[in-house]
This record gives sequence, structure tokens and C-alpha cells, in this order.
Amino acid sequence: MDSLRELLETVRARDMVRGRFRGLLHILVGRRITGADGALVSSGMTWRDAAALLKRLRWDREGVRELGLDPTNLPPRDRERYWYTAIARAGIDSAEAIADADHLVKSFKDLGYIVGPAPGTQ
Repeated sequence: MDSLRELLETVRARDMVRGRFRGLLHILVGRRITGADGALVSSGMTWRDAAALLKRLRWDREGVRELGLDPTNLPPRDRERYWYTAIARAGIDSAEAIADADHLVKSFKDLGYIVGPAPGTQ
């Protein structure tokens, strides 16, 4: 989990997911991430685990606007529930999410991470 946290902190610091937040959620939940050395970073995670991770990282709540969501319509006090609800409403299995994720895969590769294909594709 530390490697994944490290990756996400780097991605956030470099502002790599602006406009592609749905793709990031798609990658977190549905794709395998390894380091260039083959070490497993993530094999995908549940919505609940992804929500907990975003909460721990104190991810900017305004990012949900990219998903077409209004932050004031999400649970304001429980940050983990906030992110869980956002993920549930994001449409992370949509063609748009897959396209955003595929774009991010190239950026992740530049950082030394290998992201597997979308579920159900080869």
C-alpha cells in the first residue's frame, strides 16, 4: 500500500489527473499496477478501499466536479462515505473512464509504473 500511496502522491504533486479523475478511479479499482521491476503495487481494490485511500491522502474534494458531481450533494462530514458515493456515481466502467485511464497509463509509465489492461480486454 505504501507504493500505491507514493504513486498517488506523485501523481497529485505533478497534477497528472486533472481532467482525468474518472480514469484514475478506473485504474485504482479495476487494474493491476506494478513497478518497472515487476513488484506489485496494486491488484485493484474495492470501492471502499479506494475511498479510504483518498480520505487518508486528503484528496481534494473539488475533484468530484470533473465527474459531474456537486460536492455539496455528497456526505459532508464522513469523508470516506463522501469518496465512496463519488466512486459509485462516477461511472468508472464507462468508455470515457477507460479512455481517460488509457491516457493516464502513458503518464504512469513515464513514472516507472506499468498499468495492466482494462478488465475484460486483452
